[in-house]
Amino acid sequence: MGFARTAALTLSGVEGNVVTVEAQVSDGIPAMIVSGVADAACRKAPDRVRPAIVNLNLDMRPRRWTLNLSPAALPKTGGGLDLGVAVAMMAAAGHLQPHVIEDVAHVGEMGLDGTIRSVNGVLPMVVAAAEAGITEVMVPLESATEAALVRGVRVRAVRTLAEVLAFYTARAEGVSFELPRPLTRLRPVPEVKDLRDVVGQAAARGALEVAAAGGHHLLLVGPPGAGKTMLAERLPGILPELGASDSLTVTAIHSVLGALDGADALVRRSPFVAPHHSASMASVIGGGSGAVRPGAVSRAHRGVLFLDEAPEFRRDVLDGLRQPLESGEVVIARADRHVRMPARFQLVLAANPCPCGSGGPRGCTCPPARRASYFARLSGPLLDRMDLKVGVSAVARSDLALGPGEPSSVVAQRVLEARARQRERWRDEPWSLNAEAPGSELRQGRWQLPSAERAPLDRALDEGTLTLRGLDRCLRVAWTLADLSGLDRPRSSQVHQAMTLRQIAGVNAA
Repeated sequence: MGFARTAALTLSGVEGNVVTVEAQVSDGIPAMIVSGVADAACRKAPDRVRPAIVNLNLDMRPRRWTLNLSPAALPKTGGGLDLGVAVAMMAAAGHLQPHVIEDVAHVGEMGLDGTIRSVNGVLPMVVAAAEAGITEVMVPLESATEAALVRGVRVRAVRTLAEVLAFYTARAEGVSFELPRPLTRLRPVPEVKDLRDVVGQAAARGALEVAAAGGHHLLLVGPPGAGKTMLAERLPGILPELGASDSLTVTAIHSVLGALDGADALVRRSPFVAPHHSASMASVIGGGSGAVRPGAVSRAHRGVLFLDEAPEFRRDVLDGLRQPLESGEVVIARADRHVRMPARFQLVLAANPCPCGSGGPRGCTCPPARRASYFARLSGPLLDRMDLKVGVSAVARSDLALGPGEPSSVVAQRVLEARARQRERWRDEPWSLNAEAPGSELRQGRWQLPSAERAPLDRALDEGTLTLRGLDRCLRVAWTLADLSGLDRPRSSQVHQAMTLRQIAGVNAA
């Protein structure tokens, strides 16, 4: 009878989990028993591992094997546990010393020839190992640079099971064994689109700057060709670089999606995600039939989620955005678990004024009933969560004569200065942006505005033209306008401007 234990890593949504792999072999009727909640790919791990071990000319004659994947109630998915299972089985069979593998976490999929293949999500898995106090991980060579982004963890990169056997054999004998070093691949610098390319649209450009400075959501309404998509695509270019914590989280999400390409640096630029209007609920919000995967809202975490032709999206998909807009996360419920994924993004919606796109009384060919129903596809609760609602007019020949506007670098500097004021204001709070400040903090106490300056908001609330949520969002925008103006607090002009930025013809102004 032989017994061995080691650690392996798996994913749940975008979070890693440490799994203890216990292997026991004994005489008896040959069998392979795998305990612990595992999907089909994970349950088949022994079928991939045993041929790989046999191909190393090691004795793996049929015996009674019991593999326990602990914690038993944690769902395990995919083939990432293969390497941990292989190491535990070799130690239980007497081919490795059990004590040399106990303090190492393993991740990697196994080929029948012993090749160790990379899996998605190595970064969040290694983060979970570090948080559990594990200081050494063994990963596929292709994933080594990604794993090395986590501080305090020593990464062992391997290509084959033969290298794993040689490494642990040498360690048991007290000698060193040099594993291959991964090739360093720099992350390509993403193209940043410049605001100079946008012709005219002074009001929309100003709203874009306010959205970037305070982290506000933005609705753009205008005819085709007016520049709505161009404006949205240039929002990431005026956002500051991500901080260390946000950068690690965004990089981890990219890792789960397999979008890192072995680069050796964290993602520093705010992501820009623009799903097609035919996208399903699972692709936008997250989910899936097997392992829960992040959707567009999580891919856009700490960045921009742009929905072009927003009324053409399915109603349930649009309404599914309401919860992450408020909480900054998505909760996917399954029969056996709840998976939480970060989704703190800036939402930018773009829409035509009517189905035909003309919008004006002269050019529109839509029947009145169809015009009325077009924007009804955007529910009132969703529109109420939009901080800024801006009309984008068609570009005129006079706009072309004005020449290029301010470049993104100039606007980005003002945004950076405004965000610095917000960080100073909220330095003792768990949030750092005006858009994330609770309404109760702005309506009462230290940050409450004088009654004279709040009067337009209170009057709109009494008349029912502004909801309490809308009032809170106006206050947040007013504070951002004050930050951009270098003021210590909003004045009446900022409050009126914030209310104006929530009102546009054809859109619910609440």
